[in-house]
Amino acid sequence: MTDLQQKWDERYREAIADYPEPALVLQQNQHLLPKQGLALDLACGLGANALLMASLGLQTQAWDISGEALSKLTVEAQRRQLEVFTEQRDVSAKPPAENSFDVIVVSQFLDRQLCPQLISALKPNGLVFYQTFCRNKVDNRGPHSPEFLLADNELLSLFAGLKLRAYRDEALLGDITKGWRSQAMLVAQKS
Repeated sequence: MTDLQQKWDERYREAIADYPEPALVLQQNQHLLPKQGLALDLACGLGANALLMASLGLQTQAWDISGEALSKLTVEAQRRQLEVFTEQRDVSAKPPAENSFDVIVVSQFLDRQLCPQLISALKPNGLVFYQTFCRNKVDNRGPHSPEFLLADNELLSLFAGLKLRAYRDEALLGDITKGWRSQAMLVAQKS
């Protein structure tokens, strides 16, 4: 077991009071999802995104480095009578194959080197839903290292080869007590 696996297994070993909600980028834009196809919740954690996509009829896979998180996801999927295929996998070391998914969802995870491979992994007309933390945050949630935080408009450049369908990154503009703060989100489509 790697140190990274151990770190995340320990975090997910803790009891959870309420199962997490799917990422807002997916909740607010789920109307853009295809009616059928193969979907991936990448670096899924407890797999809330996978559960939503499976409930909408997509064949859904959920990958994460933490076996502990995937075990909890399997139990929750069975409780909800949903089919989610899980795989314990270091997604940075073993990214998805080229032209393999209709939908890829990534939330609260950032590996910039992986983004070109995610684009390659999308089938024609495939969609990526991406949401993660920004450097310009209004609170202390999420990572603190710039390595894991987006610069202003960085998602736009990371997925520049795709057609933009939705984007939000409000940074510290205006009334910081309202709106979409501390995270950026993108929905983009492959040609």
